[in-house]
Amino acid sequence: MQTLSRFLIDITRKKPPLTQAEEKEEPSYSLLGGCTGFVFFWLAFAIPFLVYGSNTLFFLLYTWPFFITLMPISVLIGIAFSMLFGGSLWKTLVLTGLLVMGMFWTVFSFLSGW
Repeated sequence: MQTLSRFLIDITRKKPPLTQAEEKEEPSYSLLGGCTGFVFFWLAFAIPFLVYGSNTLFFLLYTWPFFITLMPISVLIGIAFSMLFGGSLWKTLVLTGLLVMGMFWTVFSFLSGW
């Protein structure tokens, strides 16, 4: 157990100044990945409307809970790829886009029976 005198000695000691390399913080890659996943979710949501027209709206009215659950999954996929690739924009965009659109299209295909 540390005594009070030892604690006071540690406080009064001056620490050496930090170097530039020690002060450098790692940038946040989660914002880029989260935004990427969110944008690709909405792009994937628009594809069935472009392919099948306005009748897709009636189908989505009955199955909306399945598609809403894909939104946080898409954001987490974007964050995971962004962290994995260290913020590399092109790798994150390509792989997040492919995976989110494929996941959305798979759920749409299973629910519609096509």
